[in-house]
Amino acid sequence: MRHTHLKPIAAALALCFAWPALADKQLGEVTVSGGRAVGAKPQLRDEIVATESIGARELEKTGATMLTEALDKRPGIAVQAECSICNVRNVVLNNLPGRYTTLLIDGIPIFSSVSTAYGLDSVNLGGIERIDISRGAGTSLIAPEALAGSVNIVTRRPTRDEFIANQQFGSYGQNSTDLFAAKAFERGAVTANFQHNRHNTVDADRNGVSEYTGYERKLGGIGFFADDLGGFKLKGRFDVVDEKRMGGAMGRDYSGVKADGGGNGFDWSRGANGSPDPRGWVTPDGSGSDLLRNGQAGRFYTDGRAGMSEIIFTERKQFVSSATRALGAGSLRLAFGYANHKQDSFYEKALYQAAQDQYYFEASTQQPLGATLLTVGTSYRYEDLNSRGRDASGRINDGIDNYKYRTPGAFVQAYRAFFDGDVEVNGSLRYDNHNVFGGITSPRLNVLWNHSHELNSRFAVGHGYRAPTSFFEQDHGILDTTRIVREIKKPETADNLSYALSYAGDRLAWVGSLNYNRIKNMALLNSGATDPLTGDPITRFTSARQPVTVIGGDLTVTYKLTPQLEATIAGEHFKYDFSEAGTLAFARPETRAYLRLDYDSGPWTGMLRATWTGPMDLAKFYDYDNNQRFNFDGSPKRRKSPAYWVVDARGEYRLNKQWSAYLGVDNLFDFKQSDKESMLWIDAAGSYDVTHIWGPNRGRFIYGGVKFAL
Repeated sequence: MRHTHLKPIAAALALCFAWPALADKQLGEVTVSGGRAVGAKPQLRDEIVATESIGARELEKTGATMLTEALDKRPGIAVQAECSICNVRNVVLNNLPGRYTTLLIDGIPIFSSVSTAYGLDSVNLGGIERIDISRGAGTSLIAPEALAGSVNIVTRRPTRDEFIANQQFGSYGQNSTDLFAAKAFERGAVTANFQHNRHNTVDADRNGVSEYTGYERKLGGIGFFADDLGGFKLKGRFDVVDEKRMGGAMGRDYSGVKADGGGNGFDWSRGANGSPDPRGWVTPDGSGSDLLRNGQAGRFYTDGRAGMSEIIFTERKQFVSSATRALGAGSLRLAFGYANHKQDSFYEKALYQAAQDQYYFEASTQQPLGATLLTVGTSYRYEDLNSRGRDASGRINDGIDNYKYRTPGAFVQAYRAFFDGDVEVNGSLRYDNHNVFGGITSPRLNVLWNHSHELNSRFAVGHGYRAPTSFFEQDHGILDTTRIVREIKKPETADNLSYALSYAGDRLAWVGSLNYNRIKNMALLNSGATDPLTGDPITRFTSARQPVTVIGGDLTVTYKLTPQLEATIAGEHFKYDFSEAGTLAFARPETRAYLRLDYDSGPWTGMLRATWTGPMDLAKFYDYDNNQRFNFDGSPKRRKSPAYWVVDARGEYRLNKQWSAYLGVDNLFDFKQSDKESMLWIDAAGSYDVTHIWGPNRGRFIYGGVKFAL
């Protein structure tokens, strides 16, 4: 693919080069409460909706280079891989499916199921102020489809000239270059950022099939801010993404892998429970027509590197902008978003090309009405998908998952404080007129009760909906079918009830939360169906007959041991109630625990964290009763995964006002699933799949780098 659309970004980066600023020594984060500095920062923002924030300094401490790394390993928040070859990843809130998490940039939703499949790894962290996470259905007034919650990336408005360069090198050939520049004016600013990030494929069990995809990613963006443009305060950003990734076969020989469609380029005897024969594997039901070296019936693999590889090229352009101004005693907000997303994919000999456009418009006003603050507004969302495809045998299935959604909507929200401000109430109602599912109403009520200056409670009850899409990432198998039979009549809906109790004192801060989530009409794809008239393979797109309920609680406690050292301990526990196979298709733990130490003194900054993941009921989530999974030697897969720890550490030393150096390690003790059990699996007849996932797909990762800042 050509990269000419990145040239304007590079030019803007040069134009925005900031002049040196002899700033004083940087100060750490300080939270002010009642006019006095406190050592422990609150876990939640000072808002009615329970909102957790990750600031720019926190992102720096963890060494995150992409959004998925920034959000992972936090109570109630996780990043889940859903394919061991292409590494499609989703952000999971309250352990609900990742498609129920809505990503917003500056409060504008312009991501969909197709663009989040690989796009979450390609969200640029340059120039952001913070990331806000709100859990629960209906937490976002403008994004009712966020059935699990929302993640909002807030862009930072620079107040001075800046230039930041970060060069990092790591294990597995990883290297990244990050550049950010800002030019501040009297009444505005412009910014530019650029990232180039590369990582090799990783094959820990040495069978020739990677568990961690290799990628090369180029990201660029321009931001603009105007404090007074015709009375409006304006902010916006334009971003482009160009990414190539390949999993399965090793290396970056994309065309060579696609052309290698015969023979066996792998060794199936490698790894835990490997086959007795490197040419193929055991067929557990004894039906295999090939004779393995030990005399067992089996199946030889003959599809070459192409048959076990997935190659995805992604191009994306997106623009978001919002403007606010005073209007009478209140304010007026206008917002616009646009995204064009293209995906050119090769899935184990099947071809898939998708093009998607999304638009978002919003106009709202906030006005005082006596003691009530009233917000009313309207929005329009447009989302389409046009695809072309061909299955592994060459059969055309163009447009197999096409859709076009148009959704005008209106919303109203009322805020009022009672009892001298001790109780704050926020109620909202949204109505959407969906072109497929008709009129849909989404209500929500939030209550903040300030028990004291340090202690408060947040109650929330809400309802949301999501118009399901048939994007094949829910099931790769639809590419081998001739058409999708759409049997869905209702949107997916969610009811959420949550409570959070938080405390922020001089040295101690903690927050505990309880969440109840009930999903109805959960969308399901069955790519194993056949047309009763022709016998052709088809995919049935249906709704679950029974609701899915996920109930959980988490507690996070942070204590300032010394002015320089802060300790955090946290835990979460969830219960899953579902009876229909496929509704919660990927394994989830019931319990996780988190430990963390943060050190900040003079030129030194350090972070040490440990995450414990409890056992997962693999037999239940992966439906062993109806489709037992096996290893390549014919033995059954584990019914429960083992518990495990993952430990990360990072340290940074500021050499002077401009230069700093850092060193870090993720997964210090090198725990990975492939040491215990392959992410690949076969059924009784020997057909394989790539979705048996419960543990880390990459082992110990060591990285280091230098930063330069003006």
